[in-house]
Amino acid sequence: MLELGIGMFGDLQIDPKTGQIQSTQQRLQEIIEEIKLMDEVGLDFFGMGEHHRADYAVASPEIVLAAAATVTKNIKLGSAVSVISSTDPVKLYQDFATVDLISGGRAEIMAGRGSFIESFPLFGYDLKDYSELFEEKLDLLLRIKKNETINWTGKFRKSLINQEIHPRATEKGLPIWIAVGGTTSSVIRAGKLGLPVMFAIIGGAWEQFTPLFEMYKQAYEDNGHDMTKFQVGVHMHAFFGEDSKAVAEKYYPIYGAQMNRIGASRGWPPYQKSQYDFGRSAHGHLIVGDANESIDKILAVQEAFGLTRFSAHTDVGSPDHKDMMKAIEIYGTKIAPKVREATK
Repeated sequence: MLELGIGMFGDLQIDPKTGQIQSTQQRLQEIIEEIKLMDEVGLDFFGMGEHHRADYAVASPEIVLAAAATVTKNIKLGSAVSVISSTDPVKLYQDFATVDLISGGRAEIMAGRGSFIESFPLFGYDLKDYSELFEEKLDLLLRIKKNETINWTGKFRKSLINQEIHPRATEKGLPIWIAVGGTTSSVIRAGKLGLPVMFAIIGGAWEQFTPLFEMYKQAYEDNGHDMTKFQVGVHMHAFFGEDSKAVAEKYYPIYGAQMNRIGASRGWPPYQKSQYDFGRSAHGHLIVGDANESIDKILAVQEAFGLTRFSAHTDVGSPDHKDMMKAIEIYGTKIAPKVREATK
């Protein structure tokens, strides 16, 4: 059955007139309330992003997830993503093993390169080592997950000689997902390793990802991995409301402002309403509308790609907390039941 959940980056609200940024404390408290509601309405998983910027609330997903573990019962709690290239895999494993123990085996790690590069200078890494860092640290993380005692030598940290890593995760084993954008090498690597993949479809037409899905599945099969354990998901920008036109109109300025903030640092042209409208169309990357429209689009993507997981990224631009709570309620009570029934 398709797993349905939510991913967040912890965007802080920014007043369009004054430029004042929302209190990080306030947003963190709101996020915990939102995760609690996700659990109550029966969503399957939650993912928290890692950022090291003034306009995002969360630098350490594992701390937020540990707090969420104490107010939830069933929902899986993971990162979205942990920037593995600029962190220490030993500490990353220890932190998430701790969340796993607190939550009774509900923790996950989603390893990725991240949406921004600020963590590299912050933690003393060189961007020229971008790819090598990811490969080496992922290798170490996977070894730590498998073995309590580690013997390992790499390029970017001191060797580990007969080193025990504690605490250990529960018997469920702390699942590790790989987050990818459009990088062919990352897709093939994940397939070879037999790791579940989350594709970030955050622009253009979602059908354009078809070759990458096929490539991943082929690499997974060619390397002898058990297809009964095959897992693949998509992460798409989404927001839900009672009335499709009303929620689309209300969300556009919030979403557009965030696209322009990000685009200003990346040389993108100003975000256009036509891009938003295409994104909301049957072929676009956005799922913004009422329950029925959202159900149809999620099912279309699921059927095309054989998804086992769908992640709705609902806090792009940081909509108001009460609107977030309403969107979560609609997702859990109106969208999820019908999608699950259709994908049994």
